[in-house]
Amino acid sequence: MPPPRQDPPPGRRPNPERPEWPDLLRFILIWALILGAIPFLSWISKRQDAGVKAFTYSEFLQAVQEGQIKDVVLTTETAGNEVARGAWFPKKDKRETKDYKAYINLAFDRDLSKELKEKGIPVKIEPASGFWSAFLMSSLPFLLPLLFLWFLFSRQMRTMGKGAFSFGKSRARLLSRDKNRMTFKDVAGIEEAKEEVQEIVEFLKDPKRFQRLGGRIPKGVLMIGPPGTGKTLLAKAIAGEADVPFFSISGSDFVEMFVGVGASRVRDMFEQGRKHAPCLIFVDEIDAVGRSRFTGIGGGHDEREQTLNALLVEMDGFDTQEGIILIAATNRPDVLDQALLRPGRFDRQIVIDLPDVKGREEILRVHAKKVKLSDAVDLSVIARGTPGFAGADLANLMNEAALLAARDQKKAIGMAELEEARDKVRFGRERRNRVMDEKDKEITAWHEAGHAVVAASLENTEPIHKVTIIPRGNAYLGATMQLPEKDRYTYGRKKVLDELAVYMGGRIAEEMAFGDITSGAYGDIRGATRLARKMVCEWGMSEKLGFIEYGEKEDQVFLGRDLSRHRDFSEATAREIDAEVRRIVDECYTRAKKILEEKRDKLDALAKMLLECETLDGAHVKEILETGKLANPPTRRPPPQLPPQPEPVGAPVEVKVGTAEHRPAPSPAPSPA
Repeated sequence: MPPPRQDPPPGRRPNPERPEWPDLLRFILIWALILGAIPFLSWISKRQDAGVKAFTYSEFLQAVQEGQIKDVVLTTETAGNEVARGAWFPKKDKRETKDYKAYINLAFDRDLSKELKEKGIPVKIEPASGFWSAFLMSSLPFLLPLLFLWFLFSRQMRTMGKGAFSFGKSRARLLSRDKNRMTFKDVAGIEEAKEEVQEIVEFLKDPKRFQRLGGRIPKGVLMIGPPGTGKTLLAKAIAGEADVPFFSISGSDFVEMFVGVGASRVRDMFEQGRKHAPCLIFVDEIDAVGRSRFTGIGGGHDEREQTLNALLVEMDGFDTQEGIILIAATNRPDVLDQALLRPGRFDRQIVIDLPDVKGREEILRVHAKKVKLSDAVDLSVIARGTPGFAGADLANLMNEAALLAARDQKKAIGMAELEEARDKVRFGRERRNRVMDEKDKEITAWHEAGHAVVAASLENTEPIHKVTIIPRGNAYLGATMQLPEKDRYTYGRKKVLDELAVYMGGRIAEEMAFGDITSGAYGDIRGATRLARKMVCEWGMSEKLGFIEYGEKEDQVFLGRDLSRHRDFSEATAREIDAEVRRIVDECYTRAKKILEEKRDKLDALAKMLLECETLDGAHVKEILETGKLANPPTRRPPPQLPPQPEPVGAPVEVKVGTAEHRPAPSPAPSPA
């Protein structure tokens, strides 16, 4: 029985891609010695030749004739020349000798050898140095830099791809079964998706139960959904639940600058999977290699298509084996190749959509386990106020709330922090320090009050949650926020018309209060126009134009998005569409104007209270519209104060006269639809 695995001691975990200190010190020491050997060898060679007289050939002959040469020691070099070394007498009295060096060739000048014998000069022959030693001494200054560069290159390639010659190896990482283990309990809001992948986990745990009835587990599972909905999180949960090897890789890891590397990595990835079968392989963002073929501009047979062809063959080819389940995730299923989506490859497609109200509340409860919440927190209210939020947005919301509570030095996160974090994630941070004159504030107050009065007076609108004139982000100087009671998947004609009337409330209130209009309603105009055009062209809500769709979307797959709508109707029909859109908008404008004229006193009371309090919640708005006043107005929250900065002594005081700041027009209320 193998001994139990012991966890590493707490502290810094080793990083396999970064050398540890012993390896790093050894590396520095070795190369310091190698690089230090170059000047040392040069110093030794210079030291040996220090004080040695270098004779030319003619000077050596003259010294022999004059009797100044004491002895000759011959050494043959690689070039065939003979080097004569020895002692010589610089003076004729022959009392002092010095070393010399000269290049001679006794085989060429036979008279020189005779003259040396006649003069009685002893000649001694030493063995020549080897070829490799001479070559090493001459080429060492050039080899050392090359060796150093090769070492750096090989180390870099080892960290990137397991060696300098392993470009074709798969970069799939085998996840540890005990490291950061995640289960289905950590995933909320996607119950249907968990049920479908639960079958895969049960098959891997007990395959005989399914094989007994002749069932075959899907070879591939494709998870489709918008960004942030939990596709990768669900794959991690599958890895934690299934007690089998789990490989993880990204679609971009197959793409490389070398031709054929992507296909080679695909084959190597499945080869590793066969060695660990049964196993799971997760490919994140598969659209990087699975895009439709023959849709590019420069031809069809490129590196990406070779990678896709290899993936198709490995998933369901001639020599396909059981035991490998491929799980992939993408948020662009429209660009994937049809051969990849057919049964036998990705047999099952799991749609992971944005969570509903119940799912958002469950996701908030999962993230709330990691923070400290106050007892008064009601996560169902936050879930209702976050329609369209994905799981990643809700996690960011909870984290922002924790940061806000920590900044205010609170012991727990309350509803105020959660609502402020929600508004910050959706609309941007409050900009209380923005300089606004009273005229701009009044315009913003009446603008938002107009939206609120119309929304509260109509039957098919969502309840008002908050009205504020505090700027947020770069696009909002104020906002009227409505809290949906439930998620809506269809919209009735009466509801859409009421929402169009809410769009008109801001512009009408400005005109009634100041006799002028501003550009602050540009967002209202844009949203109302789009909504009315959808009613006419897509939803068939126009009695005049009938139950017909006008305009067909053109999907340009190779460009990755929908470019435009194809116009499949005549000019006369286009004029009728424009006239019908104009009629719907004008009728809603007339309805909103009539409501505000009847409730002018409530409009003014709400706008004045907004100027005083800056932010009013739904209960305050309801009380003002019913009674015309507010018994207990909320206190205005002061702007955040920066710590005082010490003024430098003797600093001159600069006075600016007549400066002005560009201020954007009052922003529209968020589109309820």
